[in-house]
Order: sequence, then structure tokens, then C-alpha cells
Amino acid sequence: SMQCLPGLVLALSSLLGALALLQLSLYLRVPSRYGKHEERLCRPRGRLPARCACWREKEKGSPSHLALQNAVPACAAWLVRQLLCLPRHTCTGPFFKTFIYPFFTRGRPFPLQLLFFGMLFCIYNGFLQGYYLIYCAEYPNDWCTDIRFTSGLLLFLLGMGINIHSDLLLRQLRKPGEVTYKIPQGGLFTYVSGANYFGEIVEWFGFAIATWSLPAFAFAFFTLCCIGPRAYHHHRYYLKTFTDYPKSRKALIPFVF
Repeated sequence: SMQCLPGLVLALSSLLGALALLQLSLYLRVPSRYGKHEERLCRPRGRLPARCACWREKEKGSPSHLALQNAVPACAAWLVRQLLCLPRHTCTGPFFKTFIYPFFTRGRPFPLQLLFFGMLFCIYNGFLQGYYLIYCAEYPNDWCTDIRFTSGLLLFLLGMGINIHSDLLLRQLRKPGEVTYKIPQGGLFTYVSGANYFGEIVEWFGFAIATWSLPAFAFAFFTLCCIGPRAYHHHRYYLKTFTDYPKSRKALIPFVF
């Protein structure tokens, strides 16, 4: 049977942090090449319909966003296991957004190259998070009452709620067959252009606090570096494209940025 190797966890988490910085350096000035930003850049050759890509193409952020989704089963199962005091190795669960949500999306065709790299990263990050939670994570019996777990869980649920609600608002902007972009309205979009991104970031930092683990914090940092710049570029796009776009909206963080 597999055993916990702390050195492996440290190495993979450090590499994840390095990938986050690389992601930030690549896409801070120039947005990733898909969605609303691909028309101003060179168009990828290979493309798949958004539904076939099993991806929330609906304004999500980078070649590695698939990894953000596929970490959910292990994370959600871990939270349930902590709350219900289930055995340690009970760490599997269903995943809504990867296998169900794509059938409802109305996005543009997605570049095959980005999908490929996203799948590779998904395997990498999924292994890291799952390996740590199953073989390395050890918590006291009263961890479910610890302030780190309770506050992290609240942040996780809050971020998930914002994320899902914002995704539904984005989906309602388009009628079947439409691919044009419109101004998001309602919910947290009243205050920020990247409400869905904000929810995603809050969600994973909440999980990192609840697990209090290096891999989870590394992944939360990667999430911030991955979709934070995307929110910034979306905000600039909206300001340049729509003359009636609300000037009071921020890019990512309400009332701040």
C-alpha cells in the first residue's frame, strides 16, 4: 500500500507554486487565447465545442482551469468526511461541474491545445490533492470544531455559492445559439466584473484554511494567479467594448480592485 512521502508533497507543492508564478507572468499583460480575447490574437487551429471540452468555458480562466474543477471531488468528500466523522480513506465523490455543467454551457468552441494542457495539469493537481488528503492528512478528533476548519468551511461554501450563482447569471445572458458577449448583471456582478472568479478564489482559499495543508494553499495561490489576471482582462474588455458599462465596478475584489 502507498505511504505518505512528505518530501514528495513538498516537491509537488513547490512546483505548483512555481507554475502559479509562471502563469501570472504569462497572462498578466496578455490574456490567454480563447473566448472573448481570441479575436485579437492568433486563432488556434484545433477546436472542440465547449460541451465536448467538458469545461466551463463560460468565462473561465486558463489552460489549467479544468484542474480547478477536478479537485472538487476529493475536497468535497474530505469536508463531508470531517463533518460526519467517516473513516479516513473515505475520500471519493461525484463531480457536478465537470460531468454535468458542460451539457448546459453555451460557449464558443474551445482550443484543443488548451484542453490538452488543462488535462495534464488536472492529473498533476488531482494526484497531489488526493494523495495528501488520503495518505498524509492527519487531524485531531475535534478538528471539526477548530476555528480554522469552521472559518475555512464557511469561506468555501460562500465562495462556492458565489461561483455557482455567477455562472448561472452568465449562462442566462445568452440565448441558445448565441455566442456574443453581453454585460453581466445581478449578484456580485453589480460590484465586480469577475464575480465568478472571485467566488472561485474565495472557495479554494477557504478550503486551504479548512485543511491547513501546503498542497491546498499552493493550489489556492495557483487559482489566484490563474484566474485573477483573467478577471482583470475581462474588466478591461468590458470597459473598452461597452460604452454603458458601469464605471463603479471593480475587476475582481469588491470596492478594492
